[in-house]
Amino acid sequence: MPDLPHMKNHQPKTGTLFVLSAPSGAGKTTLVKALMARDPELRFSVSFTTRKPRPGEVPERDYFFVDEARFEAMVAGGEFLEHARVFGNLYGTSRAQVDAILATGRNVLLEIDWQGAQQIRRNAPHCCSIFIMPPSTGELECRLRNRATDSEAVIRQRLSQALDDMAHWQEFDYVVINADQQQAGDDLHAIIQGRGPHLSARLPERAAAARAILGS
Repeated sequence: MPDLPHMKNHQPKTGTLFVLSAPSGAGKTTLVKALMARDPELRFSVSFTTRKPRPGEVPERDYFFVDEARFEAMVAGGEFLEHARVFGNLYGTSRAQVDAILATGRNVLLEIDWQGAQQIRRNAPHCCSIFIMPPSTGELECRLRNRATDSEAVIRQRLSQALDDMAHWQEFDYVVINADQQQAGDDLHAIIQGRGPHLSARLPERAAAARAILGS
């Protein structure tokens, strides 16, 4: 029996999976906090990990803490949209958890590196991916130095890694340049609200801006 027009109008709305990546020092954490406060319908996906809880962390709020055998069984069962080993511990994004949130009509935000974003795009090709860049490599270095918590060797390592990360900007659907925190926040919100075509990484002027940053 074919769907009637009035039945189609009452089909439940499915949310969108947003994948957000950025190099260290681009200001992602501050922007995400502001975005979550601005859009109460946006949800985070809670990751699974094999590392031990840190003081103050609450299981199932901060992470799902599991042992390595459980994690590997989940990998074998195809239960993760992406997973990786970081500093000896395993981390993964649950496919079932993301799907459950999306089914309620709410959008889901994942903060993840570009390698994890590649896995997400393979496993959830309808996701929307966003890359945040600093206004220049010089500004990026200043931000890393202003943290005043790392040695010179660590700063140089973080800067080198950040530059490598930035080279993958063109794999993403959108590019947000964090030169001004308020403007960058507005740009992120516009993308989430479906009003961000002018921020597409495919636009020649947007691509030119990203390349200029890498060459700065």
